This record gives sequence, C-alpha cells and structure tokens, in this order.
Amino acid sequence: MRHLLLMAAGALACCVPPAASAAKSLGPDPSPGPYKPLPSEPVLLRNATVLTGTGQRLDNADVLMRDGRIEAVGPGLQAPADARVVDATGKWVTPGVIDVHSHLGVYPSPGVRAHSDGNEMTSPVTANVWAEHSVWPQDPGFAAALAAGVTTLQILPGSANLVGGRGVTLRNVPATTYQAMKFPDAPWGLKMACGENPKRVYGGKGTAPSTRMGNVAGYRAAFIEAADYLAKHGKKEEQPRRRWGRSGEDKGNGNGGKRDLKLETLAGAIAGDIRVHIHCYRADEINTMIDLSKEFGFQIAAFHHGVEAYKVADRLAQEGICAALWADWWGFKMEAFDGIQENIALVDRQPNGCAIVHSDSEEGIQRLNQEATKVIAAARRAGIEIPPERAIAWLTANPARALGIADRTGTLEPGKLADVVVWNGSPFSSYALAEQVYIDGARVYDRHDPARQPVPDFMLGQTVAPQGGVR
Repeated sequence: MRHLLLMAAGALACCVPPAASAAKSLGPDPSPGPYKPLPSEPVLLRNATVLTGTGQRLDNADVLMRDGRIEAVGPGLQAPADARVVDATGKWVTPGVIDVHSHLGVYPSPGVRAHSDGNEMTSPVTANVWAEHSVWPQDPGFAAALAAGVTTLQILPGSANLVGGRGVTLRNVPATTYQAMKFPDAPWGLKMACGENPKRVYGGKGTAPSTRMGNVAGYRAAFIEAADYLAKHGKKEEQPRRRWGRSGEDKGNGNGGKRDLKLETLAGAIAGDIRVHIHCYRADEINTMIDLSKEFGFQIAAFHHGVEAYKVADRLAQEGICAALWADWWGFKMEAFDGIQENIALVDRQPNGCAIVHSDSEEGIQRLNQEATKVIAAARRAGIEIPPERAIAWLTANPARALGIADRTGTLEPGKLADVVVWNGSPFSSYALAEQVYIDGARVYDRHDPARQPVPDFMLGQTVAPQGGVR
C-alpha cells in the first residue's frame, strides 16, 4: 500500500502500545493489532459549520486537533504556534463516518470466486470463525470508502448461517495486514442471521434448519451448549485467571475440558464481552430474537437491515437496541417486502431511539451521507423535520454506540479521537464531497492532493479512475 507519502514508515513513539484484550473473560487476543496512529501535526479547522454528533450545530466555529485527539471545538479558538490552519469557511465539519455493517475485505473487489471469503457455509453455527482472518487489506474498496469520509467500519461475516462468526472493527487506514487496522481494544461483534437466508442455505441441503422454527431451535441449542461451557469454565469474574495449556485444556479453575472456539465465542456473548449483531428483517422475528436474548442473558447491540423495524421501534428503544438500516432497500425477497422509506425516521423519533444508516455494500459505503439525505427527504414528506445536527448521529455517534466505541469516537468532543471529515458543503446534499479526512488527527485523505489519496498495491499498474476518489 502506498502509505500517504510513506508516513506510516515514520510512525513515532507517540503511538499507543498493542491493544489489550477487549473481551477480558475470553483471554488475550491471539492476534492483537499492532495498530499505530500515523504521525500528526496540530491542526485548526477555522470558521466552519460544525456538526458535533452530540445534537449540536455550531456555525462559524473551529475544531482544534492535537496529538491525535480533539482538543477543543467552538468559535474563535486560538491556533497554537505549530498548528496548520485550514480555512474552512463555507465548509462543514463532522465526525468521521462509521459503517456498522460492511463486508469490505471479506468480499473484496474484484468480486470473483477466489475472493469469496465471507460465508463459511459448512454448518449452521460457525461461531468459531472470525471475519478478521479473511480480511484482505488490499481491497480497493477501503480507499473508496475513505474518500467518502468513512474512518471506522465493522467487517462482518455473511448471513448464510444462524451464527456466522465474529466481526471485527477496523480503522480505515492503509495497511498490509488486518492486525494493523484493528481498532485498539474494540469489542468483537457476533454476527447472527434469522429468516430466509439460513433456512434457504441449509434447507436446500436437506439438513437443519429448513424452517423458521428450525432456525430458533438451532439458536437455542447453540446457546444451551454455550451456557454449559461458560459454567464449566468459571464465572465471568473468574475467567481472567484462566490460561489454556498447549493442548487446549483448561488450566485455570480445575474444571478441565478442551477449549472450544465455537462455544467460547457464544459464551463471550452471554458474558457480555462480544456484542451481538443480528441480520433480521421482520418485526415478528425481531421480537423472537429479543425473547431469545432474554432467555440466555445476552444483550443485542443492533438489528441489521430490519425493514420492519418501524413496527417495533418502541420496543427497540425500550430495550436499548440500535437498528442499522437502509434508506430505501425493500422488496428483493419476501421478508423485505414491507419496507417503508420512513423506517429510519420512525426508529429515530423514539425516546432513546438508536437509528443507524449502514451499507452492507461496497458501493453504498461510498455515499452513506447521501443515503441519510434520502431519509431526511422521506421524513419531510411525512411531516417529520430532521435537522442535520440530529441526522449526523445516524452515521457517527449511533454506530459508535452499537460497536461499543462511543467513549472514543463518533462525536467531536474534547479528548476523543480526532476522526474528522471536512465536507465541501452540507453532507446532506447530492453534491456533497469529502474534501479532507482525518484519522487520529492525521490527514489520511485530501481530495485536492493526489499524494494523500491512498492507492492499494493491487491497483498499481491498473487502469484507474482519475485522481480525486469517488465522484
């Protein structure tokens, strides 16, 4: 990867050490990310319209970044002597865009069979597989998403299985290994799927599940095993003392037994260390999955796709569950038939509602801001006015909440990571373009500077579009 004038090669001692395990009850991460923020200089973005992600809009305001973090936001900030000052008059500044549902790297471009690494269709429950082990950092889609302001994204397995495996949260930085992209200390996700997909895949093989009742029986059987595994390997507060022997036996609490990667992941979800993300379209199935979570004691972070989320928006808000949705995808299969364009707006208007615009698409991730714009327009036609300062949370603060990283990113607040996008105007415009993108305060993309438009090694020598990223 051409690393922004080889900036990564000069990464300095300012960088954070390798991340500790985000899931303490699961033991240490076997592949901790050597993620190191790129070196950055102090930057003052001056005189912009700022959407903080907290519900505030600040006109003619400044954003000061220093040492990889937001130092101050507000009008009339003083520029440090060593700061680079950017005149952002007429520009809009927002937190970096976060995509909670992406398959970049596991279904990379070119979309050929050799690159199909997102679905391990060998069993209805493959909680033992981890999406990060399929991620190809050379996927050109990462650079295209960066040009659209995407700074963080969760890479998930596909939806062929009842339980597809672990997802991983990545920083959208140029890298040659997935470890160098892993968001330090971010929780893993667990991808589950209900409805048509798993029953279609396995029913056609003459193996369970072939019905929706078979789906639910499969989840319950898996979590029954996981609950037993968790009990045998100690309570959550005891598990940090656990150590596995070389042959995989439990050396921690004397209960013995081989380490089981599938059950370890499911047990981590029950223990609250792994965040559960569920592909689910229909309102009745959303309710069924919430009941399942209560039966086994795990918390659902988000339902994904949920074209009928508007029918149960009140329960989602009551349970503190986010809904990661499309603006207007519907009708491409029976369970997606009853979608409406006001879906996200109706989820969002609930007290404590957590609406998210997601992509599930290597193309859609390049215009998530425009997908949010479509939601604003549909809501307005229904008599619901949604201001930009509220809508930006669908792309920033709310996905950060679902991923368990809201304490570090998703909003422009002092002390948080300097993940920032400078837009040429309102991001909620069909003409909106990301002009500059900062990750950890480093300018990783600049539409007007070809040297800051990363190109993966795979694309070197290929015929590519003109410089400037997505147009």
